[in-house]
Amino acid sequence: MTPLPTACRALLAAGIFALAAPALATDPKEPAVADPQAQTADPYLWLEDVTGDQALGWARQQNARTDAELASGPEFAQLQADLLAILDSDAKIPEVQKLGEYYYNFWKDAQHERGLWRRTTLAEYRKPEPAWETVIDLDALNQAEGENWVWHGADCLKPDYRRCLVALSRGGADADVTREFDLTTKQWVADGFFRPEAKGALRWIDADTVFAVTDFGPQSSNKAGYARFAKEWKRGTPLTAATTVFEGPADNAGYGVYAERDHTPGFVRDFVLHYLDSRDTALYQRLPGGALVKVAAPDSSEKGVQREWLTVKLREPWTVGGRTYPAGALLATHYDAFMAGGREFAMLFEPTATTSLESYAWTRSHLVLNVLDDVKNRLRVLTPGAAGWTASEFVGAPAIGTLDVRAVDADDSDAVWLTATDYLTPTTLSLAQIGQTPEQLKSMPAFFDASNLVLEQHFASSADGTRVPYFIVHRQGVPHDGKQPTLLYGYGGFEVSLTPAYSGIVGKGWLEHTDERGGGVYVVANIRGGGEYGPRWHQAALKANRHKAYEDFAAVARDLIAHGITSPEHLGIMGGSNGGLLTGNMLTRYPELFGAVVIQVPLLDMQRYSHLLAGASWMAEYGDPDTADWTYIRSFSPYHRFDPAQAYPPTFIWTTTRDDRVHPGHARKMAAKMLAAGKDVRYFENTEGGHGAGATNAQSAHVWALTYRFLWRQLGAGH
Repeated sequence: MTPLPTACRALLAAGIFALAAPALATDPKEPAVADPQAQTADPYLWLEDVTGDQALGWARQQNARTDAELASGPEFAQLQADLLAILDSDAKIPEVQKLGEYYYNFWKDAQHERGLWRRTTLAEYRKPEPAWETVIDLDALNQAEGENWVWHGADCLKPDYRRCLVALSRGGADADVTREFDLTTKQWVADGFFRPEAKGALRWIDADTVFAVTDFGPQSSNKAGYARFAKEWKRGTPLTAATTVFEGPADNAGYGVYAERDHTPGFVRDFVLHYLDSRDTALYQRLPGGALVKVAAPDSSEKGVQREWLTVKLREPWTVGGRTYPAGALLATHYDAFMAGGREFAMLFEPTATTSLESYAWTRSHLVLNVLDDVKNRLRVLTPGAAGWTASEFVGAPAIGTLDVRAVDADDSDAVWLTATDYLTPTTLSLAQIGQTPEQLKSMPAFFDASNLVLEQHFASSADGTRVPYFIVHRQGVPHDGKQPTLLYGYGGFEVSLTPAYSGIVGKGWLEHTDERGGGVYVVANIRGGGEYGPRWHQAALKANRHKAYEDFAAVARDLIAHGITSPEHLGIMGGSNGGLLTGNMLTRYPELFGAVVIQVPLLDMQRYSHLLAGASWMAEYGDPDTADWTYIRSFSPYHRFDPAQAYPPTFIWTTTRDDRVHPGHARKMAAKMLAAGKDVRYFENTEGGHGAGATNAQSAHVWALTYRFLWRQLGAGH
């Protein structure tokens, strides 16, 4: 059982991001339930009816208005074509997952809009142009079934990997279906396991049994709309006959329940993970008789079990075994000894003022730590032995750039995939045996001209004196005359770190674009609320301290202006999801600092957020607006901070109808309120895409072309 992922995180890849939670209850087709008092107070509540005719008619009207303004002429057509070519490129790195003897990849390009699930051998994968065998053609499936399926992944049963549980989403929403697939025949299994559309999952126990987490009918979801039951379901029986393994409380506001079997040979165990909120979890081992025994590490910690080891990554100090370990530390002990009452730990990582543990990965014999030191990656290898743990350097690790390590097959080998990237360096993928020089297998092509660009790191001083790092990409010898079109990006939440990553979309849409001033300047701010300096950095901006994240972002903006890089009329900002809440707050708190604001798939109405789709699960981050917390939450609710008498910079808000994580009503209502007040705002809504830019590359290219066309019009030298 590998360490379970952090429940909320941002993905900054090709300009695409997401708040990624375990896919677990609530259908976006259902209109939001509004109380009469809210209906009276909020004249735009009708825009929360996700698929209502009136709301969708309004969205279509706004789309037409935005397209008429931004999507006309040869310049837009060329930009959209360039971005689509990047997204469709055959030269991108096909990342693979080893399942048995094959290496599997999901791939989208111009000929395969919805994508192919395909496989090859390692010998083929080493070649510049591997021969791939198609396993599932999603475009063909959609055509045959009249659907718009989007790939959500597959869970394949060890050790023979014959049967898979494939998750498919309509339009990219979190809600999906699960269908059983035979990898040998490459056919769907007739009368196989099938889970109807809902937020949830099936996971293999054995060839005839699965864990089912899904919508089991009334009262089967928690306060946040996530499934609160994990059940054991036998082949050949109806889903209604599944037996309960775990039941979470109905008033819980976490991400629900996740159940799986660890199939590691010699260490087969069943686990249930109960999300108590957006961060804290309770982990249980399910014994052969069905009894659940809690793994008694702190709920606030990240807990992982791998073979004989239990790892505990602390978010808060923990006194155990006569010793106090600091927040941010990684501890390890023998799992069976811990479950028997032992409390002796080895501290594998201890944070400092500038370091935090970004991630870690097990191989068969080693543990690879990925450490951030002032937001720069360093790799370290730890090896357990009879005399304890020994440390060594990761042989051949690049000295600079953002690094990521994941095991090829932690059951059988010490091989890892090593990726390296930064804002200017196309991503490379290497295969490395621990202790040996990595073998570079793949390299992403250069999608934009970076020959005259430089990457630097600077630090700004926030309102309370906190040192806030930020990365900046600009042309060599850029004049400090305050006239450079500059785009500032941020997130600042859920302990998510923003590290430098190559993006052809950002490069082509912003950095390479030229006018009489040259190309754009790109800046990423590592503000509090994120994970760049571990738990303390995240916790510094929780709930009533949320304003510190916004003060940090404003400090970076002011630092750019003070150093003559840009000026308010040439400075734009962009952020999505929690980052959309960030840019919404910058709009309403510091409108004088910016010349353009882009708000993507955002949270904005923080009085209603906990009643909309998955919103209640984020109360550990923001607070509960139905309590006295509203006193401080109101201070960072852009929908309520908006002042019709205030002057605001030009704004572009976009979302998707099929976002069943962050309700599209946030974006719709804010845009409607701003339009009614006569503000300079435009709005766009993709009907597909889930919590992202689009379900297809063409949809994504269109939205990103609109975004960069808007930014250049507002921030370019001619403005």
